[in-house]
Amino acid sequence: MKRFLASLALGVGLSSFLMVTGASAQAPTPPEIAARNFVLLDLTTNQTLAERDADTPQDPASLTKLMTAYIVFDALKAKRLTLEQTLTVSKRAWDERKGDPSLMFIDTTMTPKVDELIRGMIIQSGNDASVALAEGVGGTVEQFVAMMNKQAQAWGLKNTSFKNVTGITEPGHKTSARDIAVIFSHVIQDFPQYYAEYYSKREYTFNKIKQSNRNMLLGRDPSVDGGKTGYTDAAGYCLAASAQRDVPNGKRRLLSVVMGTASKEARATESQKLLNWGYAAFDAVRLFEKNQPITTVKVWKGAVPEAKLGAADAVFVAVPRGEGGKLKTDIQRTDPLVAPLGLNQRVGTLKVTTSGGAPVAEVPLVVQHEVPLAGIFGRAWDAIRLWIK
Repeated sequence: MKRFLASLALGVGLSSFLMVTGASAQAPTPPEIAARNFVLLDLTTNQTLAERDADTPQDPASLTKLMTAYIVFDALKAKRLTLEQTLTVSKRAWDERKGDPSLMFIDTTMTPKVDELIRGMIIQSGNDASVALAEGVGGTVEQFVAMMNKQAQAWGLKNTSFKNVTGITEPGHKTSARDIAVIFSHVIQDFPQYYAEYYSKREYTFNKIKQSNRNMLLGRDPSVDGGKTGYTDAAGYCLAASAQRDVPNGKRRLLSVVMGTASKEARATESQKLLNWGYAAFDAVRLFEKNQPITTVKVWKGAVPEAKLGAADAVFVAVPRGEGGKLKTDIQRTDPLVAPLGLNQRVGTLKVTTSGGAPVAEVPLVVQHEVPLAGIFGRAWDAIRLWIK
């Protein structure tokens, strides 16, 4: 079957949603970041704005707890657990006190609620809380770690292998900056209620012990609404952070991950530098609204003669500041389109490029309404016409 290609020149003010092919060849140069590995994602457009060695496996330290939290949130969603449910504290959880790690300070005489343990794990970065939750969800820590790795595989995280739920240094316990960004983005997008409830809190008191969130950006930048820190000797100082700011097209969310910085201050400063640069150097351009038809095409053997094609959601794209009015799009689809066609069935791709032809993003093109088969005579007539065509 041949491919059909249509080109549309887009001016300023057209409206958008996307999947990304990669950064434009004309993308702005990011600032110098004092981190071993980093990545900056635009979650509004699903684009990578900057990166360095983002796929190199590293010790993640307590960034590991982003996946630990995700598995717990998933158990809550599946009703295998409730926030008010109490859990026992095992000797294994108590033994996390060895080696001077981050702790919530629970002991074997306590039966904390799941909600309390989540706060202890996220806000206080408690290793003991992480183990207690892992045992509550998975039965054993080993079973829970298997669940973490299964989820990583489901997302295609090829540079990730978990050996524990806390992030302590252990042979084979590795992930990458990009994989951490994927995990964190799933926490934000799949469980927005838990992200808003837990990751923005600056302190938490349990058993009369008050501890501050180590994410220093929560006190510096009001647009930063969550993140997770990590530190071990092997990992250095790490931070995954996310910010949401108001822009002319609505709200725009960026996510940064820095790994292997030199200090608590450095991980905050370098993350802030990345986020500020991402907002300043790129515009988020709305190309198409949700449910807005991008094109209307002929359908063969259908009960209706045409189908409206569009994106499954609004289409945004991040482009270097000032370049939004120069974008071009190409629609690539299979031709002819033959009924039946289902709602949201993918039939092509919308490719977005700069005026110079550099790729910006690719968006799946889907059918916006069902197209059932025509009657027997309609199908026969179109079959003859297609044969002649």
